[in-house]
Amino acid sequence: MMECDEGQTHVDVETDVERDVLAAAEAFAREQHSRDSSGHDWWHIARVRTLARAIAREEGADAYVCELAALLHDVADAKLAGDDATGQRRVRDWLETHGVAPDVTAHVMEIIVTMSFAGGNRPPMRTLEGRVVQDADRLDAIGAIGIARAFAFGGSRGRAMHDPGERPRTYADKAEYNASGAATITHFHEKLLLLKDRMNTPYARRLAEQRHRYMVAFLDEFAAEWDGER
Repeated sequence: MMECDEGQTHVDVETDVERDVLAAAEAFAREQHSRDSSGHDWWHIARVRTLARAIAREEGADAYVCELAALLHDVADAKLAGDDATGQRRVRDWLETHGVAPDVTAHVMEIIVTMSFAGGNRPPMRTLEGRVVQDADRLDAIGAIGIARAFAFGGSRGRAMHDPGERPRTYADKAEYNASGAATITHFHEKLLLLKDRMNTPYARRLAEQRHRYMVAFLDEFAAEWDGER
């Protein structure tokens, strides 16, 4: 354990075994995401890992758990795995095969299973590590990179860039949210512009402020150009 400046304790130095697990998880994630063009590629995973480690240091979370969950979180995503059960089984099998301690496996699986936006109806994350990884993933969904990822995902699903007659809506559950074919600009209003105020940790909230402002400025410019005002 290490003491951080504020007197919090957190794990920031991995054992040799943990470093080996993280190296194997990186290789696994690279392979799983190597063919993605929807914004859920390896570089998304790499950015979320970097953010998760930074937030963990600031907030006093277990960096090993945060990094491991960050590396594996989208392997279980139904958008890539086909369905939730298949993706979650794939991650759990990988953790158990690589000898990850049962308590760490359970913690990582809890984070992965409960962190998605899913229409905005999820309860708060139970653990600090869950809040850290969720914040890291949400930060990568906003700002300049978030804009790029939104259009990459929309294009990969054949969605319109913008439909002026479409209005943002709320969704009753995850299934209804996932079935939506809303245009990408509508997605900003249904999810991305909401994320700033849903960050869990003080550090992530500070990072989210600038990213949110950038998105708002982009949408203002997009609307003006769409209407031929400039």
